[in-house]
Amino acid sequence: MQTFKSLNSAAATLASIEVAHMIRKGKFDRSGLSGFAQFGQLAA
Repeated sequence: MQTFKSLNSAAATLASIEVAHMIRKGKFDRSGLSGFAQFGQLAA
């Protein structure tokens, strides 16, 4: 199991995981973009 050195990095990682799960479940249906492209747009 990976440990985190700061609370900020742990929070960012967990938020990214949650967004990835939401994209996979189809909650961010953006005009036929792949999950990777949707994640990239949200992260920018």
